[in-house]
Amino acid sequence: MNAEEEASSIPRRLRRDIIRMAEHSAHVAVALSCVDILAALYAGVLRRDAEPADVFLLSKGHGAMALYAVLAWAGYFDQALLDTYGADGSMLAEHPLANKTPGIAFAAGSLGHGLPVAAGIAKGFKLQGSPARVYVLLGDGECDEGSVWEAAALASAQRLDNLTAIVDWNGLQACGECKDISGIYRLVDVWRGFGWHAEEADGHDFVGLQSILKPQDGPEKPRAILCRTVKGKGVPFMEGDLEWHYRPVRGADREAALRHLTDA
Repeated sequence: MNAEEEASSIPRRLRRDIIRMAEHSAHVAVALSCVDILAALYAGVLRRDAEPADVFLLSKGHGAMALYAVLAWAGYFDQALLDTYGADGSMLAEHPLANKTPGIAFAAGSLGHGLPVAAGIAKGFKLQGSPARVYVLLGDGECDEGSVWEAAALASAQRLDNLTAIVDWNGLQACGECKDISGIYRLVDVWRGFGWHAEEADGHDFVGLQSILKPQDGPEKPRAILCRTVKGKGVPFMEGDLEWHYRPVRGADREAALRHLTDA
């Protein structure tokens, strides 16, 4: 297997893990949307062995299946633990559990909390003179929350250039298309308006994201990476279909999804 084939096989493997977990809960399309971003972070962007280590927060906690799949792949816990997802007493709850699951230090569920917490951690690192960085993943629908923009303003004012916000920009949220709920505007322009260095990226380019997400030379500003994605990416009958925000994947649907991800 050459490097290109290996790079394409990793996201497919992670998506198969997500489909298997999705038998037990909803939000499969959310996880499929953001898994390439998470894999790129853990493939070499995050400095996990430093002291203190870089910090990652999943603000869109309903994408937990993607994070669990990536953490298992990255060696935080045994792959077999994925089989316990959603079970009574499992460390792998439908939303992340802080300090109970290896690799997770932030409990996400209610949207709009991740960026404020990330900004606080980033400010703490600045005060300590630490080189550690903070990354946080949000959803585009989550950007409806006022707390996101309060934190964005604070991070800009404090020149938190050790903070990177990544937005899973798939155009859909719980009840419909973002443009129909929040109006038509370019998220990248809004982040720039709050004083951030903001740029767009292909949220499904696993290799390209590893380069884009690494620190860049530039002004003392926090960074926002707006990742264009497709909800349900990788399983054709789920792509762009809001129904898979809510449905578990069972029976013939499960077998069809796994077959596609194996044959693709």
